[in-house]
Order: sequence, then structure tokens, then C-alpha cells
Amino acid sequence: MSDHSAVLDAHQDEHVAHQFANAKQQYESSNLGMWLFLMTEVMFFGGMFGAYVIYRTWYPEAFKIASTATNVPLGAMNTVVLIVSSLTMALAVQSAQLGKKKMLVWMIILTMFFGAWFLGVKAIEYSEKWHHHHVPGANFIWEGDGGREVQILYCLYFAMTGMHAVHMVVGLGIMTWLLLTAIKGHYTPKYYNPVEICGLYWHFVDIVWIFLFPMLYLI
Repeated sequence: MSDHSAVLDAHQDEHVAHQFANAKQQYESSNLGMWLFLMTEVMFFGGMFGAYVIYRTWYPEAFKIASTATNVPLGAMNTVVLIVSSLTMALAVQSAQLGKKKMLVWMIILTMFFGAWFLGVKAIEYSEKWHHHHVPGANFIWEGDGGREVQILYCLYFAMTGMHAVHMVVGLGIMTWLLLTAIKGHYTPKYYNPVEICGLYWHFVDIVWIFLFPMLYLI
């Protein structure tokens, strides 16, 4: 039996919920539950990705023109920021596994900082779109050709990036709870599953953006 399995098999009464027989069963159930949840999230975003592909196939020239109005430098900056946040999240999980409480706390703080940075940059992008009347609706203005088709792209842009931003806000809420419990010393090398589960969610949100950036800004 591996050392990891031995750790999971050890009874941790103070952390094992009453419905589980032991720490190993709780660990496996928690991970399975998170992966099932992430599968539903993949289907949720998959519907929007599918709509994007269909409309881009119908109106390729309009989408090409509209994408030139997106702020590529800010989008690229946010991509780098989220990649770095995934690194700090991974280091947080490692710190929990090694019992490094101080490092765990700081890695969570850094992850939250980069998440807040991402949302701040996204707010700047949204304000630019509002200023240039590129928000779909009655006040939408497009000086070039294909205004109707261009508006479809911006509908998808705000729907996809907006839902991603909502997931990021939820992620920051989760990280706040994780930070408070980490400060209280809840996580040890024998019990770090919540950190790992939160990390899976955070990495998923980051991966979604990795697909959104080229689709909405570069292609």
C-alpha cells in the first residue's frame, strides 16, 4: 500500500463526516462529486461554445471584423494572470500536503489577488465596450458593415465572458472561506482534501478562459 493510501486509510474522526466510513471513502467521494460537478459545467459552457461555432460559421466576415475591436493586450494580460494563479493554487495544494501552513496561506492570498486582478481588468474592458456603444441592445452602434451580425458576436462575448466572470467571483468566495480555515490551521498532511477540491474548481475556471481568449480575441 502506498504512503498516500495509508494516509487516506487513517481515521481522522475530527474531519470525517458521519456518513463516511473512513477518511479514504470521504476523500474519494469528494473528488468524484467535484468531477461530476465539473462535467455539468463543461456541458454548460459547451452550449455557448457550440453557439459561437454555429454563428461564426454563418457570419465569418462579420465575426472577423468584430474581433478586431476587442482589446487583445488586456485579454493577453488576463491570460497570463490566470495561468500564474493556477500555479499559485497548485503550490497551495502542495503546501497543504506538506503541512506548510504559512506557505499555504500566502499561496491562497496570491491566488485571490490574481483573481481580483483578472476581474479588475475585465471591468476595464467592459467599460470600454460601454463607452464605444458596443454593448448589445438599443444603444448598440457599429460604424462599419454588418452591424446586426457584429452584434451577435458581442452578445456571445458578454454572455461567455460574463458567465466566466461570475464563476471567478464564486471562486473568490470559495478562496475566502479556504483562507479563513487555513489560517485556523484546519489542514494538515493527513487532511487537505478541501484545498485540493477548491483547486480543481479554480483550474477549471482558468482552463475555460484559455479557450475563450483565442476564440473571442485572436481567431
